[in-house]
Amino acid sequence: MTSYVITQNMTDDTISMEDFFSESPKWYDRIGEIYALLERVIISEERSSDVLKLRRLNRIMSVHASTAIEGNLLSLDQVTDVVNGMPVWGPPKDIKEIQNAWQAYNRLEEYDPWDVRDLLSAHASMTDALIGESGKFRSVGVSVVTNQGMVIHKGSEPEDVPDLVKKLLEWGKGSDVHPLIKSSAVHFMIEHIHPFRDGNGRIGRLWQTLILSKWNPLFLWMPVETLIHHNQRRYYSALRDSNRNDLDCRPFIDLMLDIIADSLRKYVEMPVRDEVVFGLELKKCILSAVRSNPSVSAKDIATNLGKSSRTVERHINDMREMKVLKREGSKKTGIWVISGTL
Repeated sequence: MTSYVITQNMTDDTISMEDFFSESPKWYDRIGEIYALLERVIISEERSSDVLKLRRLNRIMSVHASTAIEGNLLSLDQVTDVVNGMPVWGPPKDIKEIQNAWQAYNRLEEYDPWDVRDLLSAHASMTDALIGESGKFRSVGVSVVTNQGMVIHKGSEPEDVPDLVKKLLEWGKGSDVHPLIKSSAVHFMIEHIHPFRDGNGRIGRLWQTLILSKWNPLFLWMPVETLIHHNQRRYYSALRDSNRNDLDCRPFIDLMLDIIADSLRKYVEMPVRDEVVFGLELKKCILSAVRSNPSVSAKDIATNLGKSSRTVERHINDMREMKVLKREGSKKTGIWVISGTL
């Protein structure tokens, strides 16, 4: 079995870039599944009359998801308004993060994933006016800590960062590893090296999307970041597991292949594709109905909105999975409680 194990020099705490991860035989079954799903995406888009709207919505959702993972408090509705140039009442920092991320994602096609200058340029776009070293490698040491102050990962020493990033991108450019695996490994290593004072997570996710899009342009629009957001606990767990012992990022690649497949499946398995575009508005209407009458039934909501009960129930289930809506009490006598934001 081919080995790509990351090794750690315990004496000087620098990373050897000779190897990366231990290979799993299961990956190639998943890659085959992803190829099949990409064919279904092509067919699905050919049959749709709303491809541009769908792609724009997916990009908005990606921006919302990637920033929300890092603590941005704006709802998907607010993010949509920011992107559309509408006034939004919210923390100025959060609004600026959305504006920056939207600009960075819209420049994806301009970037070369293996050019350090483009990585720095993307970071400058992502963090403009938000941090002191925007578009520059950090000059100080950093650690990732829990809310309780426990250090779970220490970034590479600042003097090592430029060389480590250069070697990482050189490996990516010259390696014949499949792009699905390579993009996940690079994503992980950006998080591990932690080359910037802030914005490492957003850049890592952006760079994986970029690498994938150079392999297949459909990934410019796929909701990979959205699925990461929905699996945030597993995402951080995979990062921690991959950082243990000899820094084998196999667990992270396992997860990302699952998430990529799920993102494609979500895209092609929408029962009514128009609802992908207008689903946000429908969810807002459902929440409005719940605010007016917390004991209202899904059937009554569907009747009032002129939708099928099945459609309304599906959107309610989506919001329950997103922790936006929950049910308290029994199915017959209980009430709906709004527990989050879209």
